[in-house]
Amino acid sequence: MQQDPSGLLEKALKLPAEARAALAGALLDSLDQEVDEKSEAAWGAEIEQRLKDLDSGAVKAIPWSEARLKIARR
Repeated sequence: MQQDPSGLLEKALKLPAEARAALAGALLDSLDQEVDEKSEAAWGAEIEQRLKDLDSGAVKAIPWSEARLKIARR
């Protein structure tokens, strides 16, 4: 039996933020049927470098609320 997507969305929106984020990630992952190994490796290297930059103090993180405001002003 197929469920009504709007009903599923209504239920999902009642979940805590962390659970909604996990659900959204899982749904996005389900759309990717092919894995581009080169892209995955490049993203892995990028993430690793960004973490090193944060840990070393080379860059400073800002709160999401501040980043969101900067993005909205563009």
